[in-house]
Amino acid sequence: MVNATVKTIELADGRSITIETGKLAKQADGSVVVRMGDTMLLATVVSAKEAKEDVDFMPVSVDYREKFSAAGRFPGGFMKREARPSDDEILVARLVDRALRPLFPDDYHAETAVMISLISSGIDEMPDQLAGLAASAAIAVSDVPFTTPISEVRVVRVNGEFIINPTYTQLAEADLDIMVGASHDNIMMVEGEMKEVTEDVMLEAIKVAHEEIKKHCKVQEELAAELGVVKREYSHENNDEELRERVKTELYEQCFAIATQQITNKSERYGAFETLRDEWIEKFKAENAEDEELDKKVNLIKRYYHDVEKEAMRRMILDEGIRLDGRKTHEIRPIWGEVDYLPGAHGSSIFTRGETQALTSVTMGTKMDEKIIDGVTVQGKERFLLHYNFPPFSVGEPKTPRGVGRREIGHGNLALRALKNMIPDEFPYVVRIVTDILESNGSSSMATVCSGTMAMMDSGIKIKKPVSGIAMGLITDKGSDKFAVLSDILGDEDHLGDMDFKVTGTADGITATQMDIKVDGLSYEVLSQALQQAKEGRMHILGKMMETISEPREDYKPNVPRIETIQIPKDMIGAVIGPGGKVIQAIQEETQTVIVIEEKDDLGYVQISGAGLEPIEAAKAKIKAITALPEVGEVYKGKVKSVVSFGAFIEIMPGKEGLLHVSEMDWARVESAEGFTKEGEEMEVKLIGVDEKTGKLKLSRKVLLPKPEGYVERPPRENRGDRGGDRRGGDRRDFRGGDRRDNRGGDRRDSRGGESRDFRPRRDND
Repeated sequence: MVNATVKTIELADGRSITIETGKLAKQADGSVVVRMGDTMLLATVVSAKEAKEDVDFMPVSVDYREKFSAAGRFPGGFMKREARPSDDEILVARLVDRALRPLFPDDYHAETAVMISLISSGIDEMPDQLAGLAASAAIAVSDVPFTTPISEVRVVRVNGEFIINPTYTQLAEADLDIMVGASHDNIMMVEGEMKEVTEDVMLEAIKVAHEEIKKHCKVQEELAAELGVVKREYSHENNDEELRERVKTELYEQCFAIATQQITNKSERYGAFETLRDEWIEKFKAENAEDEELDKKVNLIKRYYHDVEKEAMRRMILDEGIRLDGRKTHEIRPIWGEVDYLPGAHGSSIFTRGETQALTSVTMGTKMDEKIIDGVTVQGKERFLLHYNFPPFSVGEPKTPRGVGRREIGHGNLALRALKNMIPDEFPYVVRIVTDILESNGSSSMATVCSGTMAMMDSGIKIKKPVSGIAMGLITDKGSDKFAVLSDILGDEDHLGDMDFKVTGTADGITATQMDIKVDGLSYEVLSQALQQAKEGRMHILGKMMETISEPREDYKPNVPRIETIQIPKDMIGAVIGPGGKVIQAIQEETQTVIVIEEKDDLGYVQISGAGLEPIEAAKAKIKAITALPEVGEVYKGKVKSVVSFGAFIEIMPGKEGLLHVSEMDWARVESAEGFTKEGEEMEVKLIGVDEKTGKLKLSRKVLLPKPEGYVERPPRENRGDRGGDRRGGDRRDFRGGDRRDNRGGDRRDSRGGESRDFRPRRDND
C-alpha cells in the first residue's frame, strides 16, 4: 500500500477539500487528486526539460476532461467513447489556463502540459470549481518552475449571503455566480454572470473569493515544503544585453513619435511601426554582414523592438494621457448601427464601434430545435444559443477557418451569459443568435453583446431590458503609483496593457463579466475605479444603441413561425398522440404544423407551431376535438366505423365511439343493423348515456326524429311480465293503432285456461 501525502482545506460550512499526492500517476512531473465529497479530480503536469529553439513565449497547454464513468454513465453516440472535448470542458480549461499562464517565469519556455480529469462525480459537487486548485497543486508538488501557487473558487450570492464552492442546488437559487482565480497576493482572473447586481456587490464577491483562495495557496505551500520540492534549474533564453540597449536607444524616440501621431487606422499604424523596425534591421544587416550569428540577432532585434514599442505606447498614455488613436482614457470610439439588414433572418443588426464590426442574426425555432445536453455532470436542454465566429479576414489574415476555436467558444459563452437572463419568462421560442465579426480591433465579444441585443429587438422578442458591453484596459507604472484606466480598448491596448476587463449590463446592473489581470499588486481601489468607468461607458454605448432601435418590434416578421401553447388533461396526452403516433402525425400532416407535447405539473402542454395563424387554429381545433369530453344530452355528427347485427359503432369525436343499438335507430322496428346503415355513413346521434363501470357510450338516433302519433313504447324485454304466468299478458297495439288478433281469428286460450292474446301484433291473412 502506497503512503500518500494528504492535506485538507476546511470550508466555512463544514465541508472540506482534500489534496492527495504520491499515489497516482507518479511518472508525471507532478500529480494530485483533489476531492470534495464524492467528486474527485486527477491533475497532472509534465514539462519538457529543454525549450525548443526560437521559442520566446510560454507554450503551456491546459486540458480538462470529464469521464462518463465518473458518474456511472455510458457516453452517447455509436462509439460509446469520449471523443473531442465538449464546449463546457473547453470553457473550464480556459478558466484554468488564464489563471496559470501569467505565473510561469517570463524566461521559461519549455513545452508544458497540464491535464485535469474528472475521475469521480458526486451528485451535488461541481468539479469545475476545483479544477484550478488541482492544476496549481500538481505544479506545486513538481519541479516545474512557478512563481506562486494559485487557486480558483466559485462564489455565489443566495438571499444576500455569499457562498464559496456551492452545490448545484445553491447555484440554482443564486443571483450572482462568478469564478475567481488568484494567488495569495493578487487577483488573476474573474468570470461569471449576474442578475443585474451593482458594482459594489461584484467587488465584494471578489474579495470574499480571494480570502478563501489565500487558504488554498497556504496549504499548497505547506504540501510542497513537506515533500521537499526543489524547482528545476533552466536556461531558456540567450540574450544580448548590449544589442537590447542599442535597440532601445536608437528606436525608442522614433517609436514614441509614431505613437503620438495618433494614427486611427490599425493597418496604417501597424505598417508605420513595422517599417521602422524593418528599416533598422536592414541597416543592422548591412553593418554586420559577416556575423555568423546574424539570423539569431535579427530574431533578438524583433523581440527587443517589441518591448521598445510597448514601452513607448505605455509612456504616451501614462505621461500624455493620450492613446494610440488620439482618444482620452475614458472616451469611446465612434459607434453606428443598423437593424433589419438581413431580410431572410428573423432579426438582424450591424454594430460597429471604431474598427470592430459585428453582424448578428436571430433565428427563432420550436421546441424541436432545442439543444440537447448530455454531459457527465449536466443533462438537459438549452433554449437560448449564441454562436460567435471570428473569421481570419476580420483581421486581414489570408486564411480560411478550420473549425471552431477555443477562443470563439469562450467569447460566445461570455456574450450568451450576458444576454440569456433578458429573454422573457415563459417565452415559447428557442432562440439562436449568430454573430460574425467582420472587422476586429478590440472588444469583439462586447460588440457581440450589443449587436445581439439590437438583433433580438429587431426580431420582435420582448426582451426584459437592453444590454450593452464594454472592454476596459489598464496601464500601470511599476516605478510609481501612476496608472490609467482605459475605456473601450483597442487590440493593441489589450496586448500591451495590464488588464482586460469586460463588463456587460443593463441600465440597472451587471449581467456578466470577464477579467484577466497581467500585473501584480492590483488594488481594489483600481478595480473599483475600472468598474465605475465601465458603467459610464456602458451607458454611453447603450444610448447609441437606442438611437438605432429603442424598443422591440410590435410583432414578429412574416417569416417567423408562429407558436401557441394549449393545455390538455394529462390523461389525454395518449389520445392526442395516438397508437404509434398516428394521430399526432396525421394532424401535423393535414394542418402543416409542428406539434410538441410535454408533461409538466400534472398537465399536458401542447406547443403548436406553423406558418401563420390559420394552420395553428386548424390544429388546435383537431386537438380540442380529441381532448373534449362527451356530454350526455349533446348531439353529435358521427361516422359509422363498423356495423354488427345488433347495432353500429359510431365515432362521435376523434377516438371516441359509441354504440347505436338497433332499438335506437328508428321508431320503426329495425330487424338488422346491416340493412339499416353501412360503414362510412354519417348521421346525427344523441348521447343518451354512459356506462358508469365501463365508460361505454350509448347513442340514439330515433330521439332526434319526430315520434309517430299513437306510438306506444314497448317495455324492455326483461320487464314484460311474470315468466310463471302469462308472460305476454295485456292488450298490445302497434304504432299504427287498432286491436290485432292472430291470423287464425277468434279468441285463444292457453293450456292453463284463461283468455290470452298474442304478445306480438300479427297481420291478418284475410
